[in-house]
Amino acid sequence: MCILCVTRLSDIGEYMAFRFGLNRLDMSSPDAFANDAARLEALGWDCGFIPSSPLLAHDPYVNLAFALKATTTFELGPLIENPIMRHPAVIAGSISTVDSLSPGRVMLGMGVGDTAVRLMGRRPATIARLEKSIRLMRSLLDGDSVEVAAARPARLRHARPVPIYVAAGGPKTLEMAGRVADGVVIRVGTDRRLLEHAVGCVRRGEAEAGRESGTVRIRAVFHTVFSSDGDRARAIARSIAAGYYEYSPMLFDQAEIEWRGPDVEELRRQVWPDFHHAADLEAAGNVVDFLGRDAERAFSLSGDASEIAAHLEEIERYDLGIDVVVPHPMPTERTGPGDYSERFAREVIARVR
Repeated sequence: MCILCVTRLSDIGEYMAFRFGLNRLDMSSPDAFANDAARLEALGWDCGFIPSSPLLAHDPYVNLAFALKATTTFELGPLIENPIMRHPAVIAGSISTVDSLSPGRVMLGMGVGDTAVRLMGRRPATIARLEKSIRLMRSLLDGDSVEVAAARPARLRHARPVPIYVAAGGPKTLEMAGRVADGVVIRVGTDRRLLEHAVGCVRRGEAEAGRESGTVRIRAVFHTVFSSDGDRARAIARSIAAGYYEYSPMLFDQAEIEWRGPDVEELRRQVWPDFHHAADLEAAGNVVDFLGRDAERAFSLSGDASEIAAHLEEIERYDLGIDVVVPHPMPTERTGPGDYSERFAREVIARVR
């Protein structure tokens, strides 16, 4: 997935520009993916990501290869890959091959696996298994020989130092990322307390492993409701907040937000399959209309271009070391992915830069 990279250092000169990435490119064919990557690069986006889900999408490494040949500065990579559907050695070999097409423009995003894994009747990886796989891939990508209980140690002949990112939200996974990864892609919402807690977990993992603080780069995925219809934007933002509560109620505690409505399991009967993936997110948001503005704002960017830009600038001032932001699009005014990417680039990216 790129994301957002920041930092206005002063009012009189030096700036760090946000870097933005999108993980919703046209995956209908490798050529379509490449053309979309080139289009996004021209629009001002910095990164493009692709999910790895063998039953639902074309092979990510083929798509990435086509896109690297069609772009010049655009960063690309899987977001996310997992150690269940592909062996870590296979992943390392594939991502090294892709990186050889344009050295330094490729990243590898890893996670425990979700939909891709469950569709094959398998369970997501444990954190311990994910950590073990990352350690193996890091060694292989660095060109090291690895003892694997074979006749000879394993070694990747075409090794390339591709950075490995971990997609994480829970404290244990975040700490693990701090111990072993090159970077982390956090998805915990937009509230300062949530982001500070997540980054703190990463830094704690670094300390446990004896790594220098700040070694692990920070990227963030923000659910984004880009809409000039205020009521619609707020309703969808409530659905996003409820989605976080469904699976991680601790985040409400960390953000000091109280859930004052019925039990979420009771409310889920009115929403399918959940609050983050409902066909009608506005209607899902109305199911949880007891949530206030604090919840709406704690878990997403929402509103028109000026509101979203102001929220991004606020997050910049938290000074958490976030270098890339992925504004994950949620349905807005019934526009398609192309409309979102063009409007966001023209109205938000240009504004914050």
